[in-house]
Amino acid sequence: MFFKKKCPKIRTKKIAMPDVFVIIFIFLLIAFALSYFLPSGEFDRVEKEGVTQVDPNSFEYTDAKPATLFEVFSSLPRGLEETADIIFLILIVGGVVAIIEATDTINAGINALIKKTGGNYIVLIATFTIIFATIASVGVTVNGIIAFVPVGILVARSLTLDPIVAVAITFLAAYSGWAAGVFDPTATVLGQTIAELPIFSGYMFRIAIFVAFVAVTIAYVSLYSKKIINDPSRSLMGARPFSLLPQKEREDLENVKFSMIHTIIIIMFFSTIGVYLYGAFNHDWGLNELSAMFLILGVLVSILGKINPNKFVDLFMKGAINVIYGALVVGIARAVIIIMEDGQIVDSIVYMASSSLDNFSPLISSQLLYAFNFLFNAIITSGTGQASIVMPIMVPIGDMLDITRQTTFIVFKLGDAVTNILTPLSGTLMACLAIARVSFVKWTKFVFPLLIIWIVMGSVFITVAILIDYGPY
Repeated sequence: MFFKKKCPKIRTKKIAMPDVFVIIFIFLLIAFALSYFLPSGEFDRVEKEGVTQVDPNSFEYTDAKPATLFEVFSSLPRGLEETADIIFLILIVGGVVAIIEATDTINAGINALIKKTGGNYIVLIATFTIIFATIASVGVTVNGIIAFVPVGILVARSLTLDPIVAVAITFLAAYSGWAAGVFDPTATVLGQTIAELPIFSGYMFRIAIFVAFVAVTIAYVSLYSKKIINDPSRSLMGARPFSLLPQKEREDLENVKFSMIHTIIIIMFFSTIGVYLYGAFNHDWGLNELSAMFLILGVLVSILGKINPNKFVDLFMKGAINVIYGALVVGIARAVIIIMEDGQIVDSIVYMASSSLDNFSPLISSQLLYAFNFLFNAIITSGTGQASIVMPIMVPIGDMLDITRQTTFIVFKLGDAVTNILTPLSGTLMACLAIARVSFVKWTKFVFPLLIIWIVMGSVFITVAILIDYGPY
């Protein structure tokens, strides 16, 4: 008798996606290594109309200043210190948003919209996309959009659509607004601050980007929804798309009624943004004033919502904790630039990069920078973290290519936005898909054509920015 010998099962461990902090630390080590391999060099800086610019003809190589291993670790607290104003702004915004959410203003408004539209899927898709895109474009809840996926599930379920639509009208909508970052107090403010541009300057062009990206996204999601309504079997999620999801979301939201207090809170929120914009344009308000405005908003909302001081602190701290991860990314990412600056290799990289682009026109060069940035964004998905790393390098390159700083900023902003909707390194995306029980493969099938459209649109807007000499400078 012959016996078959069973082969032992070989267990293979899945390689986990590295955390953003791990990736940034790897870049920190790369910067450390580059300080030994790249030559040190320096440009002269000149001031033109109050803006510090690189003199493109002044580059000189200097004595090598490689970093030490101790400096690698000391650069981390230095990075946190140098970006303290941005970090505290993110924490304060996170805390205040948590206070607003505690009043049920957002949930109540959404529930009222569902009832008033009578289930018209195009109107609802457009409405929710515009709402979340607008909120994201003023920098309130890009990463926090995770909390609103259950709302998207409620809407998609009520329209007999599928969970992909739920993610699309929340997560995808938010990033269509994030692409423009019209009045975003985080990535836009940080990017423009590094470029030494007036905060929120050039907003009319970004509004045009906002309208285009949001309109295309609404059309794309609506066409997919129309396919499902006409033939439910065409859903990428199968015949019973909501079978894995709980029914709780519907009950929770339907119990929330929209009141006059909710209306007042919404008006207060947008009034806060308006007052700050007035101060930014007329009184040179900066990040500290923006933080102050959000704190004032939080106090007023708590008074109106009858939130006692102890509860205020509790809610605020929970909201701050929710965004502390992204806030710390800013400081840690800044450490990479600190190592490169201390080793005087930033200017060397700029010189080599600009020299390699000498044979191209500003139009082609800007497109190459755009391609680099959206590929880089697939790795570093934090807008503020990416701005901290990329903008100090892109600004002097743009100066030497005779590209306006506003154009350089928009190259960064569009490159920062597009690949967020597909990269598996995005914790926000993966969390949204997990909540809606949508596999990454099915999401890729749905969103990949839109990603290509967004990339092409970004390229077109950059071309327009070059042709119109997008300013102020």
